Parts: sequence; C-alpha cells; structure tokens
Amino acid sequence: MNPFQIVNTPQAKDPVCGMMVDPAQAAASIERDGRKYYFCGLPCFAKFRAGPAATPKAAPADAEYTCPMHPEVLQRGPGTCPLCGMALEPKTATLVEEANPELTDMTRRFWIAAAFSAPLLVLAMLDIAPAWLQLLLATPVVLWCGRPIFERAWASLLHRSPNMFTLIGVGTGAAYLYSLAATFGRRWLPGAAVYYESAAVITTLVLLGQVLELRARSRTNQAIRSLLGLAPKTARLVLNGREADIALEHVRSGDALRVRPGERIPADGTVLEGSGFVDESMITGEPLPVEKNAGDKLTAGTLNGTGGGFLMRTDRAGEDTLLAHIVRMVGEAQRSRAPIQRLADVTAAWFVPGVIVAAVVTFIAWAVWGPAPSLAYAFVNSVAVLIIACPCALGLATPMSIMVGTGRGATEGVLIRNGEALERLEKVDTVVVDKTGTLTEGRPALVGSVDGEMLRLAASLEQASEHPIAHAIVKAAHERGLELSAPVDFRALPGQGITGIVDGRTVAIGNESLVQTEDQAAELRKQGQTVMFVSVDGRAAGMLAVADPIKSTTAEAVRQLSAMHIRVVMATGDNAATAEHVARELGVAEVRAGVRPENKNEIVRELQREGRVVAMAGDGINDAPALAQADVGIAMGTGTDVAIESAGVTLVKGDLRGVVRALKLSRATMRNIRQNLFFAFCYNVLGIPIAAGVLYPVFGLLLNPMIAAAAMTFSSVSVISNALRLRNARL
Repeated sequence: MNPFQIVNTPQAKDPVCGMMVDPAQAAASIERDGRKYYFCGLPCFAKFRAGPAATPKAAPADAEYTCPMHPEVLQRGPGTCPLCGMALEPKTATLVEEANPELTDMTRRFWIAAAFSAPLLVLAMLDIAPAWLQLLLATPVVLWCGRPIFERAWASLLHRSPNMFTLIGVGTGAAYLYSLAATFGRRWLPGAAVYYESAAVITTLVLLGQVLELRARSRTNQAIRSLLGLAPKTARLVLNGREADIALEHVRSGDALRVRPGERIPADGTVLEGSGFVDESMITGEPLPVEKNAGDKLTAGTLNGTGGGFLMRTDRAGEDTLLAHIVRMVGEAQRSRAPIQRLADVTAAWFVPGVIVAAVVTFIAWAVWGPAPSLAYAFVNSVAVLIIACPCALGLATPMSIMVGTGRGATEGVLIRNGEALERLEKVDTVVVDKTGTLTEGRPALVGSVDGEMLRLAASLEQASEHPIAHAIVKAAHERGLELSAPVDFRALPGQGITGIVDGRTVAIGNESLVQTEDQAAELRKQGQTVMFVSVDGRAAGMLAVADPIKSTTAEAVRQLSAMHIRVVMATGDNAATAEHVARELGVAEVRAGVRPENKNEIVRELQREGRVVAMAGDGINDAPALAQADVGIAMGTGTDVAIESAGVTLVKGDLRGVVRALKLSRATMRNIRQNLFFAFCYNVLGIPIAAGVLYPVFGLLLNPMIAAAAMTFSSVSVISNALRLRNARL
C-alpha cells in the first residue's frame, strides 16, 4: 500500500456553522427526526439542540405596555394612558434600559420651548415687546411644543376621564386664545392685556415636569434590572470530556456545567463534584457566603467565590429558574393595586370636575368683586387654579411606593405577591409558624450512639419508606459504611410504623404500640427528639432517636418579632414534649402540639375570631390550607410549590428572619404611601385656595400662573423622589 495514499473519510456537515466534520472526531452529536447530526464544537451543538425558539431576539416593537397608575390599561407598543394621560411603560422590564421614546420627545420639545420662552419672558417683564412679537415667540411653544398636552386633554374628554392634562390644556389654551383675541380684537377688548408669556412658560414648565417625572419613573424598575443583571451571559458546558462556553439561553436541564471561581452560577442545579463558597446575598439578602459541596443546591445568579470551582448539574434553566420566577413575581406585584389606592381613586374621580368648578367660581368672584381691571384679575386667578391643581401627584402616591418597595424586598429575599398582601402585612399582630422546616432545618438526623447491627437492619427496612425520618436513618447507616440489604414483605401500618423482613429476620420500626419502653422514650422527647422503637423477631432491639436541628437564625428572629410586639404561635404535628423543648429553646410562649395537618387552618380561624390579624409561615403541602386561610400567608422558598402558590409573601431563603424583613418592609412602604398621600392632599388643599386669591384681601398676595405651574411640577417629582427613598430602607 502506498504510504502517501490519501484515504477519503466520510464527512458530515455541521448544521449550524456549515463546517465539514469527521464524525469520529466530532465534539458532539444528536439524533433528530431519524437523522444523526455532528458538530464541530459544543457551542454549535448547544445552539442546534436549543432550537430556533432559544435564539435571542430583540424586544418586539409591539411589546405590551401598561400604565403605572392604571395597570388595567394594556396596549401594544408605547403610547399614553387614556385615563390619566401618563406615558405607558413596558409591562415586562428588560436588563438593558432601552431608549424611552416618550422621554426623548418630551426632552426635545422642552429645550425648544425653553429657547423661545426665555426671551419672551424677559421681553414681557420689561414691557418692551409688542403683542405681535410675543405672539411669534409663544406660538411655536404652545402649538408645537405643547401639542402632546392638548392631545391628552382632548383624549381625556373623549374618554370622559378628566385628568391633569385636562386642567393644563384648558388653562394654557385659555391664556393663549384670550391673548390672541386681545391682539386682533382690540375693538371688542380695548386695553385688554395679553398673556402669551404665561401660556408659553406654563407649557415649558409642564414639559420640564414630564422630563423629570419620566426620568424618575425609570429608576423605580432598577431593582428588577439589578436582578436581571445577575444572570451571566454564558455558561461553560461539559460534554464527553470537552468544555466550551455557550450562550445562556442554550443551556438545558440535565446539562453538566463548570463554574469557576469568581463566576456567577448560570442555572438552578446541584453540585456534582468540587466545592466552593457561594455568595447568595443578591437573592437572599444574607451577607455571608455559603459553603457548597457535592449534593448541595445552587441558585442561578449567585456568585461563586474565590475558594474553588465545581461541576454542577442543571436542574432548571431559563424561564424556569428561581431568579426568573422572582423577576416575574416582582413585576406582577409592581403592577398590582393596594386597597389604600381606592382612596386616591375616589378622590381623583371628583377632583378634576371640582377644580373646574372652583376655577369658574374664582373667575366670577373676581369679575364681580375684584379691583379694576377685574376681568384681568379674574382670568389670571382662574388660570392659576387650573394649573396648580395637579391630580397626578395624588395618583402617583401609591403605585410608585409599591413599585419601589416590592423591588427593594426582592433584593432582600422577600417576594410580595401583590399590593394587597403588602398592605395587610402591616396590620399583622400574630404569626403562626410551623416547626419542621420553618423553625428547624427540616432535615432530621440520627442522634446518640446506636448498635451497628440494629441500625443496619432498621436502615435496610427504611429504604422502602419515603418519610424524612427514614432518610435520616438510611443516611446515618451509609455514613457508618454499613452494607444494607433489600427488604421484602414491606408494610406500612398507619399510626404505628413499618414492618418487613430483612435477611430472613422480621423487623418492625414505629411508636410505643410496637415495643413498650415508654419511660426512656419520654426522657428523649423532653430533649426535643423524635423516638422510633425497633423490634427484631418480635423482641425489643432498642430505640432510634432522631432530632431536627433548630436553624441558627431562628432564635434571633423570634426575639425580633417579640420586640415588634408580634405574638408568635408554634403549631406542629409533633408530640407535646418535643414541641415544648423547641419552644423553650427559642423563647416561644405559645405552643399548639399534636396538630393534624388539616387542623392548622382551624388555629388560624380561632385567632382571627379573637380579632387577631394573622400571618401563617410554613413550607409544606400540609400548610397550604392554613396559608390560604391566614390574612397573609408566608411561604418559605425552600418549601413546596403548593405552599408558595397559596401565600401572599415568599421568603427565598426560608429563614424566619425574612418574616421580620417582610414586616419592616410593609411598615416602611405603607408609611411612605401615607406620606405621599398627605403631601398630595395638603398640596391641593392649600394650593387651590391660594391660587384663587383668598390671601389677597389680607396680605395682597396672588399666585402667578407660572409659579403655579412650577409648584405643580414640583409636587409630582417630590412624590416620586419620596418613593425612591424606599430603596435605602433598612430591613
């Protein structure tokens, strides 16, 4: 054979990049629709496997938009709210803060308006400009720059939903049209003054207010953007001994991923090999890194420290991760309405018509009883009333605080389902807590010294059981290196225990009804241990004591709740001796032991009949009815999906200190809302009479419409600024 002869090896075409690949040397392969595909590298393999649906796409131009004040308003693409006239926002926040077309347009109109209004104001104050020159300078400002204001005012009339733009449109429109009439109709209005500078400056100040408001509103979604930014852009896929970086959207459940020191974890999963110290503070609010070893769970978006790298298995990726769930939950909560919002809604419904009536009364009063020229005074003061009465601050008071507050809670591991839950939480005075998994770790462990053969027989039998205590016994046997046998004739005896045959010997494990050694068991129960009796071939072989360790943070949480004057009630299905031991350790004064799962909600009802506002904290399926019955259900994030879906609040960490954070967050948010409502109400209660001229008879004081416009702008921006203070609330 010629040593230089070229052998033609069958080649396959990579379906992603088109490169020809030797199947024997391919990085990966996959079979689809009866055909096998080969890939030059893992990135191509991952992209093909993910399919076209996983290819990242730009946000569609017709994405769904909504109003922060009226979440029921939904439309495709940007626009304005038909009810209040505010600029709509994307319903789903994105990582990259995209250019806001409304802000761009308003900014451009503001600067053009300012360029024309500044010289107009100077000329008017110096009284050196003829009316026709003022008309030339004011017309572009009012008709072009102020066009969005008039469009929204007209839309409010069409939808029979008068709002701030109704008042501004009527006020500036009246000033401009009156001045126009005074300019060209001096025969009918001899000596009438013109108010071009008022119309132009008011329009400019309103545009400035819109610019400032839009910029401030964009900051309320900062918490969601921060959460979205936690997810890395790529993940390192490990397959067939090869490693390569792939796009995050191409990761799928079951993938093995390499996480190196200093990298963020790309998906929810489990450590396969290696270890590291993971910073979970961005999800749970806990500052200390958590050591992760083989078998430990990982959360997408958390940060692997510099301690070491590890290999992980992907359990949930993409939209199924906890991080994605948090982002969705926060977004839904931010668009919800709290009951306290009804006060603002009812007030706003009557507010604009009332202001128009007040402006008409002001005009008539000044026209009849005012000093000369009475019509001029009447006109200026009625316009001032229309301009200063801004219902926008009233409408923004609640939704802005809820948006910022729920976002702040998410960064501390406290997920609020909606505004109603946030408001109810403030009134809670009693917290009912489940013991297992809430106060304790929820992972029972075998304690004390146990005979090896007895443990081997018991663990062999417990292999057929799904009970957490069974897992603890089997784990203890594995840790001792005991070789277990397969049980036969396994039977579960409700209310008693389990029986079966192991290596030809009859083994029974259960309560005192199987083996009578109650005195020693009672002593162990007083120490907070659950006791299981073991019999072999019908004779007592001993006892197994299992203890569920109390979480290291629980005692501190109970102390903080007591300091907040919150009544803590522990409800558990465990026996009284074990429950009372845990209660003594934690300082919980009230214990309900031996409670069947279906009866926990009865405890909640009993407390509610006493007039208590009750929060229930639990993590299991058996807690779901009580979570739903409580005024506020608080689910531990480490618990079941059923419990989380039944709750108004979810604690990502599953730590009772999260209850303290949730209560503090609720109180801070509701206090912030009341501050906003107080400011908005007081502003209008004081501003409208001053604009109408009630201080003129005593102090000779009148409110120029331009100053009224500046005050109106300040009111909305101040409400948003106050809401933004929640981002720094101490929880």
